Amino acid sequence: MAPPRKYPQELRERAVRLALESERPIAQIAADLGIHREALRTWVRQAQADTGKRPEQLSTAEREELKRLRKENSELKRANEILTSASAFFAAELGHPRTRSSRWSLPLRANFGVEPVCRVLKERRPIRLKEGDKF
Repeated sequence: MAPPRKYPQELRERAVRLALESERPIAQIAADLGIHREALRTWVRQAQADTGKRPEQLSTAEREELKRLRKENSELKRANEILTSASAFFAAELGHPRTRSSRWSLPLRANFGVEPVCRVLKERRPIRLKEGDKF
């Protein structure tokens, strides 16, 4: 759970509106409202990004989506590690040696990732290695 905010949302909205509508400096508005000037400056920049006046900065919706995607990516990486470890464990338990395809795909995975390798494998015939060949 997120920690409680230092300033109420209503105060934030009022301060941002004052800063955007008035000609007074942000530091003066912040001092009048009892807010730290850098906090108000950050709120104003975020409000400008949300309205499209600052295209170089992420909007609140974009930040939330980026946060969600990073979390999902982290969970998928963790699940992939678990599945990889489990498959190696069960293969060793059953006494199945590694196949030739996994022997030559491991170096590719390190360089290109799983998705590009799978895409290439679907488009081309598999490479047949002889015993003792190095990739």
